[in-house]
Amino acid sequence: MMSFSFFLLLALDLLLQSVDGQTPPLSDGVPCAANRSIYPCSAYALYRAAADQLPALDLASVGDLFGASRLSVARSNNLSATGAALRPYQPLLVPLTCSCNSNRSSAAIPYQIAAGDTFYQVSTFKFGNLTSYPAVELDNPTLIPTNLSIGVTAVFPIFCRCLDINMTRRPLGLVTYVLQPSDTYASVAASFATDVPTLIALNGPQNGTFSVIFVPLYQIPPPLLLSDSSPAPASSPDVENDRDGVITGLAIGLGITGFLLLLSVISLWISTSKDGKSSSSNNELASATTNAGKMEFAVRSSEEDKLIGEISEWLDKYKVYSIEELKRSTCDFGASCRVMGSVYKGIMHGEAFAIKKMKWNARDELKILQKVNHINLVKLEGFCIDDSSGGGCYLVYEYLENGSLDRWLREPGLARKLDWRVRVRIALDLANGLQYIHEHTWPRVVHKDVKTSNVLLDHRLRAKVANFGLARAGFNAVTTHIVGTQGYVAPEYLADGLVTTKMDVFAYGVVLLELVSGREAAGAGGRALWAEAERTVFGRGKEAVAAWMDSALAASTCALESVVAVVDLARECLRKNPTRRPSMVEVAYTLSKAEEPFAFADDSAENLSVDESSSNLHKIGR
Repeated sequence: MMSFSFFLLLALDLLLQSVDGQTPPLSDGVPCAANRSIYPCSAYALYRAAADQLPALDLASVGDLFGASRLSVARSNNLSATGAALRPYQPLLVPLTCSCNSNRSSAAIPYQIAAGDTFYQVSTFKFGNLTSYPAVELDNPTLIPTNLSIGVTAVFPIFCRCLDINMTRRPLGLVTYVLQPSDTYASVAASFATDVPTLIALNGPQNGTFSVIFVPLYQIPPPLLLSDSSPAPASSPDVENDRDGVITGLAIGLGITGFLLLLSVISLWISTSKDGKSSSSNNELASATTNAGKMEFAVRSSEEDKLIGEISEWLDKYKVYSIEELKRSTCDFGASCRVMGSVYKGIMHGEAFAIKKMKWNARDELKILQKVNHINLVKLEGFCIDDSSGGGCYLVYEYLENGSLDRWLREPGLARKLDWRVRVRIALDLANGLQYIHEHTWPRVVHKDVKTSNVLLDHRLRAKVANFGLARAGFNAVTTHIVGTQGYVAPEYLADGLVTTKMDVFAYGVVLLELVSGREAAGAGGRALWAEAERTVFGRGKEAVAAWMDSALAASTCALESVVAVVDLARECLRKNPTRRPSMVEVAYTLSKAEEPFAFADDSAENLSVDESSSNLHKIGR
């Protein structure tokens, strides 16, 4: 029975691929131009928003896919409403930063693998042939294409090109365009207000359907977007007839498969029922099955019972660990594995994790974490509930080798490795993470504890927001329980207990000052860094900024104009009146412009890490 089902499903899968697969000519990427000084550059991709490939048909989902803010996508398409719904297959210009990576011209987009993903499926359907699976394989040499782990982050190189030929009209940039079945060079040229000779000069003779070409962009939006009625891609009559036959075959095949699955379920139910007769159902949680296996919990108190009731819906989303697993991985929570406070480093199945011991109020942090999923937020891998000795709850996070940003800023040897372009990139990573929790969750999440010790760095010095212990879902609330870290707390929160996303913006402004100056948020005598900057730096010109900036930056080649721009942005974030502070969407957009002068190749900080003996750099909690 199992063999028959396997071959039936395999046949159905091949049948579906033969009908739905839109296979482009394979390519491992676009070679970089000989003149490397043209990199990085601003470029665009023409993306057709498909409802079955996005969480929602809106700019936020498109922005999340490409690592861009919805505001930048809206501006690239001259759209006034950033929250408006999109039409199926609506073409959109997505802004890219095109760089030369491993001798290939691309925009490296991080993507977190989900269930059912393959390099082929994601590159062909989710990214709409804007890249190819051979190129993805080249950019991810450590990943096995046929055995991708759910949650692992892969880099998808979106094909792009910087202008390397002389043109009488200088375009705003080149658009990566995927040829559709009805496209010709003449129709594409008309859609972008250019001409066929220009397309031939850029791309050579016309290639096949679903191949990538580069089109100059002279205006935003181009004529294509002004006249678009966004119909779904048309199928030929032959394809429609073929689909009718396929649907009939699928109906028969799925009916047989469903019958076999029904038999399997009945068999499993009978087996489980027999085993269940001998087990007590009083005050006990049934086995929770996860990808890693099965685990049983005995619930002994009403408080624990309440927690498990609240988190039971997430048991299939996260791995559930046993306390024995955690003890083995941390030398029984020994001092040698302690990172800081109640956080331990554990090794399980050859992989490092950060294990945070919680009290029973872990439900608040869990309820926040199960709502978020972003490349710039520290990922929760699983949890453990241990009531054997009143042990409470443990949260298991991904482990980030380079620890917290505050240590890198304070130690001279580490601070010298943080040149200005790396610091701007860290600031942008943090801005993107905060923008996500502010704009893409509902109710909106306020972190409430943004600080450099809660900003963790991976092996490439890319930043992630950590520690949601104080985070709150909801905004414009008032509390009398004031918590926070000296030097980061917004005035309106300290005075009136007002909780809004703008309190995170204020704390972010302090982090920007730390990145510029290398100083702590609260100095000797508790003097706030933002107050010092207000007194001696803000509005006092380049000379004041140069005298105040980190000596590690002053000793390196650093564009002072860029530093001044970041100081000015920090000043806006630190406005006393919260309504005058920018949103994190505006902050991220401003920083993305500040980032453009730097060539951020993905390997620019490849595998930078501190000595393994300094494992105490990693922090999840305070």
